[in-house]
Amino acid sequence: MTHRPLPDEAAMPPANDGTAQIVASLEAACRDLSLPAEARDLFARAREALRAASSDAETARLRYHALFDAVPDPVSILDETGIVLDLNKAGMAAYRRPREEIVGQPIEVLNPDLPKDHLRPVLETLNRGETYVIEVANMRGDGTRFPVEVHSAGFMHDGRRCIVAVARDLSARRAAELHYGQLLEVLDKGVLVLDDHGRLVQTNAAAMRILGADEHHDFQQYLRAADWAMVDEGGRPITTGELPPAQTLRTGKATESRVLGLYHRPERRLRWLSVSSVPLFAPGGRKPLQVLSFFSDVTELKRDSALFDRAQALAHIGGWEWEVDRDALYMTDEALRILGHDRGVQSIGDLLAALCEADCLRLDAALQQTIAGNRPLDLEVEGLRADGSPLWLRIIGEAEINRSEGTSITGTLQDITERKQEQETLRVRARTDPLTGLLNRDAMLYELDTRMRDPLHGGIAVLYIDLDRFKMVNDVLGHAAGDDLLNAAARRISRAAGTEGLIARFGGDEFLVVCNTRDDDTRPERIAKAILEAFTESFRFEKEEFAITASIGIARAPRDGDRPQTLIHNADAAMYDSKRRMRNGLQEFSPELEQSQQNRLRVETHLRRAADNDEFRLVYQPQVDLRHGTTIAAEALIRWQNHQLGEMRPDHFIGHAETTGDIVRIGRWVLNEACRQAAEWRDAGLGIIRVAVNVSYRQFLAEDLAGTVREALREHGLPGSALELEFTERVLIEDAPDTLRTFAVLRELGVILTIDDFGEGYSALNYLRRLPIHGLKLSQLFVEGVPGNHSDVAVCQAVAGIARSLGLGLVAEGIESEPQRRFMLELGVPVGQGFLFAPGLPPDEFARRMTTARV
Repeated sequence: MTHRPLPDEAAMPPANDGTAQIVASLEAACRDLSLPAEARDLFARAREALRAASSDAETARLRYHALFDAVPDPVSILDETGIVLDLNKAGMAAYRRPREEIVGQPIEVLNPDLPKDHLRPVLETLNRGETYVIEVANMRGDGTRFPVEVHSAGFMHDGRRCIVAVARDLSARRAAELHYGQLLEVLDKGVLVLDDHGRLVQTNAAAMRILGADEHHDFQQYLRAADWAMVDEGGRPITTGELPPAQTLRTGKATESRVLGLYHRPERRLRWLSVSSVPLFAPGGRKPLQVLSFFSDVTELKRDSALFDRAQALAHIGGWEWEVDRDALYMTDEALRILGHDRGVQSIGDLLAALCEADCLRLDAALQQTIAGNRPLDLEVEGLRADGSPLWLRIIGEAEINRSEGTSITGTLQDITERKQEQETLRVRARTDPLTGLLNRDAMLYELDTRMRDPLHGGIAVLYIDLDRFKMVNDVLGHAAGDDLLNAAARRISRAAGTEGLIARFGGDEFLVVCNTRDDDTRPERIAKAILEAFTESFRFEKEEFAITASIGIARAPRDGDRPQTLIHNADAAMYDSKRRMRNGLQEFSPELEQSQQNRLRVETHLRRAADNDEFRLVYQPQVDLRHGTTIAAEALIRWQNHQLGEMRPDHFIGHAETTGDIVRIGRWVLNEACRQAAEWRDAGLGIIRVAVNVSYRQFLAEDLAGTVREALREHGLPGSALELEFTERVLIEDAPDTLRTFAVLRELGVILTIDDFGEGYSALNYLRRLPIHGLKLSQLFVEGVPGNHSDVAVCQAVAGIARSLGLGLVAEGIESEPQRRFMLELGVPVGQGFLFAPGLPPDEFARRMTTARV
């Protein structure tokens, strides 16, 4: 075992064991006559200096031990590894162990519960020049534990860092704290212990019971200042700073018992308490460290009439009595204060005069019923104070009829104005859209229903307003920009409608305007045109500028509907028709539009059952090598043959399926049918023909697309390369982790991923480069204009450049002429499809085409 120096060698001044031999040698030198006199004199001075130094060292060592053992608390000296170098007498007594069992051992011999790295925080603190303090449990020689508070400091000795640790026994303090806590709990008086900032430190059960908080788990929350009002013995409102504990903290002196009234607003309950406080000082402190507040409940002792009246004033409750036979009305001072009168109210008529007309009649009728049937009175009524300010009252009363002096009604009168105003604020909030400050959906439905039920209101029109291209701004710039746009749009609509219409944000980017047509039949159209005019100016967000327009539908009552929902639905239908046809326009609802709605509903009804009735089929349009004319793949196109509606083109029913959500089920059928057909062609010897399938954005969101594709490929035994999925540009803006994960899984399956109709919608290169896609499809919308239309040529060149720069494949859709084919070849587009090559072909005809091409 490595030798570690004991205390005599390390912590205290060292004693040199060779000093005596050196002194003897020096004395011999002094007596050596053969040496020169000067040398003997030098040796003599050295001998005396060595004797003096040895004496000083011994004196220092004795002083160290005297001081070390005089400390009444256990003191240990450790090296920086935690080995005990020395222990004083108080330590041996406290740990009940001899010194030799501790010195030279690790500190764990005194505290076996210390963690392995317990010295790290100690040394970090000491390195900062600070004292490290911790409460732990030390162990005596017999194995018993006792709590200590250890103060550690660092010092250097002989170039080594050491630690001196003083342990103060906390056993007595802990016992005192326990007895103190037990004493608090048995006291029948309430006790609150507050710190020097007036914050609650401790309380007892009696305090909670007296203050009515025995059922409350969070006493701090129960004592929330906003829930309490306080008065002195005379009923004068006082602040927290005037309470006895606050005075004691300020002055440092005890306060004598004072009677105070505490009113708890949530419970509407007043308690009278006798309160006193005493300060607690830290040793040597001049300001109180804590304050003890003692109180008892004296409510029952203070129930005399004067204090009861002042307590009622605190709760804004006044008393009244009406002698019916004499029509004499008596009111307490608080009741008069509530009404704002400085003189007596003489009769019940004076009280009724303070109320609004409707509530005046209600109270008069209730008073008569109370007299006639001895029925209690309890009404909330609205009126005005004497100064004209608004007033709400709760009036309660009971009749006393069998009295010799006649009939009287006695009761209370409470000021509930604040509560009513809060309720009104909540009502307004409940009716208001928090973003724009306009009415919200529920409020508009209520207002519209009220007006349509009023026979005197006359004609009503609803304008349904939808912002064009709002989603693009919201998706590209984020929701904050979208909120700014909605606010700006709301302001423009409000300015355009002025005072002629009631305006609401009906949801998302949709607004409603309700106006009266009784006196002006042209008002709806005039307001709509003013709104469209207001949207001609672009919207600006930071450095971006957007042309946002509006599409408006108008429906009139009772012509277009006699119920709110019907009228709004028809206005919505007119708006939708306007958006579909032109955008930035208005459309009135009409019988023709109603027929169109019915036709749409009819299509949607049949569409919902089409897959179950095997009414769908797929045709396959070849994708052709533009240079050699060979078919390299096929795009699956859906067709719908209904026994009532006949042959339906995709552009007639896909939009309906997107709206209703049926596109998800239809898309799943298309995917499985395309895979089945590809497997059938493979089994017929045509090899693996890649089939492209369009995937709806709704389908992308509503199901586990990657799992659906994996299952379809597995079921038909196809590799992923046999399938191409075409997505609309909308997926580009969904830069969500789920979107990226789905694309990554599909790509791992070997599926070809393409963005369809690129350039038409939400194109954003920032998003395009993040998705693991294989190619783009150039929209027919631009292909049909080449090579004659310069704008279409420019778009096609731009898209081709994007594809090349990102290393993506490119397919041109809608090629119908030879000049278009040549242009695409010159542009570097390798693959195309369109009527120049073939329309969508039935599976058998597509197979014959493939067979013929091979021959």
